[in-house]
Amino acid sequence: MQSNEILIPKKNFEYWLSKNYYYHKLLIKFYKFIIPKNQNVLHVGCKNGYILHALDPKLGVGIDNDELTIIQAREKYPKYEFYLNNLENDHTFDYIIISCDTLMETEDIQNLFCSLKKYCHERTRIIIDWYSALWEPILWCTQKLGLKRPINFKNWISPYDAENFLHLAGFEKITSGKQILVPKNIPIMSWIFNNIIAQLPILRFLCLNNWIIAKLKIENSIKQLSTSVIVPCRNERGNIENAVINCPNLGSWTEIIFVEGNSKDGTYEEIERIINKYPEKKIKLFKQVGKGKGDAVRKGFANASGDILMILDADLTVSPQDLTKFYDCIVTGKGEFINGCRLVYGMESEAMRFLNLIANYCFGISLSWILGQRIKDSLCGTKVLLKTDYEKIAENRDYFGDFDPFGDFDLIFGAAKLNLKIVDMPIRYKNRVYGTTQISRFYHGFLLLQMTILAFRKFKFK
Repeated sequence: MQSNEILIPKKNFEYWLSKNYYYHKLLIKFYKFIIPKNQNVLHVGCKNGYILHALDPKLGVGIDNDELTIIQAREKYPKYEFYLNNLENDHTFDYIIISCDTLMETEDIQNLFCSLKKYCHERTRIIIDWYSALWEPILWCTQKLGLKRPINFKNWISPYDAENFLHLAGFEKITSGKQILVPKNIPIMSWIFNNIIAQLPILRFLCLNNWIIAKLKIENSIKQLSTSVIVPCRNERGNIENAVINCPNLGSWTEIIFVEGNSKDGTYEEIERIINKYPEKKIKLFKQVGKGKGDAVRKGFANASGDILMILDADLTVSPQDLTKFYDCIVTGKGEFINGCRLVYGMESEAMRFLNLIANYCFGISLSWILGQRIKDSLCGTKVLLKTDYEKIAENRDYFGDFDPFGDFDLIFGAAKLNLKIVDMPIRYKNRVYGTTQISRFYHGFLLLQMTILAFRKFKFK
């Protein structure tokens, strides 16, 4: 292996930033996609603070081992805090960035990760990027030729190595990926390679940058949280009482919220009867003004008082008793967005038609690739998340638009955009015992395909 020592005059970081503007522009775009404005952000390896400034944080703190760049950062962006070598405060942060140079120059990666734990709360996201080992000879040559800022590379680690270091330090991966095939701006060609070819299987392994988003592992954390179970219903009169009787008591208290969608079989009146019959239950009833399950879910969420929000389809093809598993998963920190999965256990003979089964598998595979987190069954109606996380999804809904009549993709896309830890919860899928399905296979399937294409554009062309 050739020596990594670079024998060229040291230049100001501003020089290299200008020389490789296109590459740094892509990095800024990547971080702005992940990190919303007005967050508390720590940047380890901040250089002159240009990324912190682009993110527009509420609290921005940078640390670097280059004294000159820290001086430049303090002069250029005085509203942020910049430190040389050691952080001199005890803040916790919503996001911590570990830049490529830092990871690849540090003597002890595990110790670096461990040292950041005191700056994390349980919702902190760690974002790490570093160069692929495949680019080592190219980067070595570009440094020798004075085309790239000199870095003393000490580590060329694989994505597995990075994930293992995180595991050893007490973190867990949420999602990961690769980006940037062409770090120089070649009109049209750079866009094609970086936005299309870089996303393709096999070819994406040629990308320059690896990245991982991780969170603290929460172990043996038991909380008593209140729960709101939202039950959208239209023409489900025969299922209402069973939904109430079989809904378990979860956490400190549980409320059941019915959102009735202008039924023709007396569903609204049946819910009123059940409310009077079971006064010991916390039951709310709302009449839906808009159309579609997604609209009903949003109305239910808006009127929910619980810490945890759950969706239970009124057809009861997912048993209400299974909600206990979802509750346990979210309060113990195993996941932050719990997604019901009907495709693990065998299902009853008439629970799902064959074409629907094939479509569910295909959508699951497509979205797993697009979102970077494993989702086996994207269309199961039972989904669970914290109310505070849903509020963030609702705040950012304009990014994708109000496009989803069912609400499943709206929540999944929003959770992935927030980098919530998505966990599949296997459930047994049963036959409907009352009423008929309100899903049109081909029409609604076409809508779902359109939404998948939208997700591809938003996540892969970010």
